[in-house]
Amino acid sequence: MSPEERGGAESGAESGAESMVRLAGLTKRFGRNTALDGVTLTIGPGEVFGYLGPNGAGKTTTIRLLMGLLRPTSGTASVLGLDAWRQSRDVHRLVGYVPGEPALYDRLTGSQHVAYCAHLRHRDDGKRAAEVAARLELDLGRPVRTLSRGNRQKLAVVLAVMSRPRLLVLDEPTSGIDPLVQQVFHSILREHTAEGGSALFSSHVLGEVERVADRIGVVRQGQLVAVERLQDLAARSLHRVRARFAAEVSAAEFAGVPGVRDLLVDGTTLSCNAPQAALDALLKLVSAREVVDFECSEAPLEETFLSYYGMDGPGSASLAGAGTAARHAG
Repeated sequence: MSPEERGGAESGAESGAESMVRLAGLTKRFGRNTALDGVTLTIGPGEVFGYLGPNGAGKTTTIRLLMGLLRPTSGTASVLGLDAWRQSRDVHRLVGYVPGEPALYDRLTGSQHVAYCAHLRHRDDGKRAAEVAARLELDLGRPVRTLSRGNRQKLAVVLAVMSRPRLLVLDEPTSGIDPLVQQVFHSILREHTAEGGSALFSSHVLGEVERVADRIGVVRQGQLVAVERLQDLAARSLHRVRARFAAEVSAAEFAGVPGVRDLLVDGTTLSCNAPQAALDALLKLVSAREVVDFECSEAPLEETFLSYYGMDGPGSASLAGAGTAARHAG
């Protein structure tokens, strides 16, 4: 990671703001396998941080370290200044957690889960739980054993947000939930941050994180390889350029334009991806030839992101691809 990216990782949502989450050189090894390698990251108040990477890249290991479920080999993880391992009980009081595979009691109903968790926190969260369940179209009166995977996931979300925690830690929280209900969940998440709360949102799907995150980071083979503000990434968005000429052209004529990617020339046809800063130079070269047809359109943010960060290692051509390293990371 470059110094600029590392600086972005450490800066948080606002310079000097209280850190909700702070990871410093966080490392976890399982025998000879390094699942997480020196991750440094800060999340500030009111921020949703999208934590992206292929399956097996280290996302779940990071979350388990943050929740005090694993002890780091080296480095530290803290929540609101509390050490995630040594003060895990205090951390759990401040965090709403949706694990990748929620552990629920098959014989208990959703309402009984709500009552039990509220009892553990010494507070009455029943009204808030009922409100969130209604928005997610979840029947709290049914035993968990009768619920589909999607409804189990909804219950995990209800249990995480009902106490209005300062921090939400979400590991693939919408897995199995239909798209319409996902939109409701995203609204709940935005309400949470509007009240000053923060969230760490783990996913392998950039498109979903893009809708709710302020910053995104990519972990690959246990290393944090990129941290970006979505607005900064959008400013560098790629444009798809396609031109057809009256006569044949060569790739060498256009290869020298800084920033041009995926350049392909086939006889009289040119196609490439180019950031906005490269368009003027590229268009001058194109217009120097007789043009028969020309197209230029902004690429989706996911394509821009993957072009910068998703094509450098095994298993990383798509964030939805399976990783080949750090299998313990989940």
